[in-house]
Amino acid sequence: MNYLETRKYIIQGIFLLVGALFALRLFYIQVVDSSYKQAAETNAIKSVIQYPFRGLIYDRNGELLVQNTPVYDLMVIPKEVKALDTLRLVELVNLPLEDVRERLKKARSFSYVQPSAFYQKLSTEEFARIQDNLIDFPGFYINARTARGYPHQSLAHALGYIAEISPKQLDDSTYRGYRPGDYIGKSGIELEYEQYLMGKRGVKYKMVNVRGVEKGSFKDGAYDTLSVAGENLISTIDLDLQAYGEFLMNGAKGSIVAIEPSTGEILAYVSAPFYDPNLFTGKDYGKNYMTLLTDSNKTMFNRPIMASSNPPGSIFKLAQALVALQEGVITPNTGYPCNQSLVKCSHAHAAPSNLSIAIQTSCNPYFYQVFRALINQGKSKNTYKDTAIGLADWREQILTFGFGTELGIDLPNEKKGIIASTDMYDGVYGENRWKFSTIYSLSIGQGELGVTPLQMANFMATIANRGYYINPHIIRSVGEKGKPLPEYQKKNYTAVDAKHFTPVVDGMAAVVESGTGRNANLSKLGIAVCGKTGTAENPQGKDHAVFVAFAPKDNPKIAIAVYVENAGFGAQSAAPIAGLMIEQYLTDSVTRKSMEKWVLSREYLNVK
Repeated sequence: MNYLETRKYIIQGIFLLVGALFALRLFYIQVVDSSYKQAAETNAIKSVIQYPFRGLIYDRNGELLVQNTPVYDLMVIPKEVKALDTLRLVELVNLPLEDVRERLKKARSFSYVQPSAFYQKLSTEEFARIQDNLIDFPGFYINARTARGYPHQSLAHALGYIAEISPKQLDDSTYRGYRPGDYIGKSGIELEYEQYLMGKRGVKYKMVNVRGVEKGSFKDGAYDTLSVAGENLISTIDLDLQAYGEFLMNGAKGSIVAIEPSTGEILAYVSAPFYDPNLFTGKDYGKNYMTLLTDSNKTMFNRPIMASSNPPGSIFKLAQALVALQEGVITPNTGYPCNQSLVKCSHAHAAPSNLSIAIQTSCNPYFYQVFRALINQGKSKNTYKDTAIGLADWREQILTFGFGTELGIDLPNEKKGIIASTDMYDGVYGENRWKFSTIYSLSIGQGELGVTPLQMANFMATIANRGYYINPHIIRSVGEKGKPLPEYQKKNYTAVDAKHFTPVVDGMAAVVESGTGRNANLSKLGIAVCGKTGTAENPQGKDHAVFVAFAPKDNPKIAIAVYVENAGFGAQSAAPIAGLMIEQYLTDSVTRKSMEKWVLSREYLNVK
């Protein structure tokens, strides 16, 4: 035997010896010495997510609008589930067998080793019953978190709601960091301010034995992280005014939007019909959601920012007047005959001798002639081209009032409305094949126009400010000492000089003093209200009632738009509601109880 062969056998012998030593040691650990088994039973580590408290939401005066309430979820870690008695689990959680199997399958598909929600929102009774039996179900445990609660049942469309994150969202990188079973803002403020409200999760590491019984913190909590509560939000809403608006609109369909002109802060945001936001907090969330979603009254429809297809009606005459003054085609003293061969006039009155009187009487033929002077300024000898040039110039100025564009409110799904354009008419009639007689209905706020109630209220804030607005917003500050987001601190100026607003404001004051807006008159309280009624044509039924206003005339504190569907003339329904809302906000009370009684009677719905 040579040296190499000897070396080979020595090496083989060493390997065999080492293997034998390992085998003996393994035998000792598994069979002879029970201490390792005991350690395994006590050294399993379980991570428990610590869900943060979601930020609270308050009104402008510190009233709590949205709070947190405790709820409990039954969690499962599939890897730790041992010898599961499925039928007993079915009995314990009181769910159908197939439902239990599907939930287990869903948990495994998410992760075999990570926890996920098996059964959420346990009632107090369910929590007590299940908790007492969990020792027999390794891999299952109770996790406490918070759900939303609404102490005042108001403002549902603006507040929005939270719900479990969807599989589609989990696949979206935008939602990286969320897990199945997590709750997330789905609409309204809850969605728009999710990044501030959600907070930051924490985690606790606990020692458990194989039966799932906790044996204390791992390393005395050295690796635990605390959850961080979400930021509280201070809203711009005046809860008393909001509740009163909902009281007045109960049983009607439409919108109320009230804005503080100097800041763009939304004081009231009513979308009727409305609902109790608490309907979206319990186990019946899905059922309640589908009931409201399929409601024939379109209860889930967020009217103030989404009802964009209805024409503004006569309130749009104010915009026509302002643009005409800026263009120099009229002066405050311009008069026109009430020539009803041009367009019918709904009010019997003398020919307006100036602009303020025309606004007071809402003379249709007057504004027909104003609009014609605006559109056909003789910039082209071809009447078709001249009309197209005039309309393009007119549209550019109208857009500066916030019409035909998203105002950027801090709520999702805002619609921009419709403002007629040359492209629109070219697409329908062909280029150079339409003229003023095609588009004259725009002069009185009809035709190819669509304005949201929010845009109407913002229009009033713009006139109240004599030429500018701040983007309307519903959150005053992120954090209790914070500020609005930067985009809600900038002034947006119209294309109309401030000096041109005076005759328009005077006309609006006359509307309320002695015109069609008398039902909003608060002169006995020493409050000068400036307003304008409107009737938006509705080809599907009774016309819609519109009233817009601001008050006081000087140094205005509130601008408001009221839109009541199928209520006919704005003077009969929308104006009284606006007047009551202004009175409530400026005096903190309502003295005109007979007017309130008229509104609540809904008799205006029967007026022909």
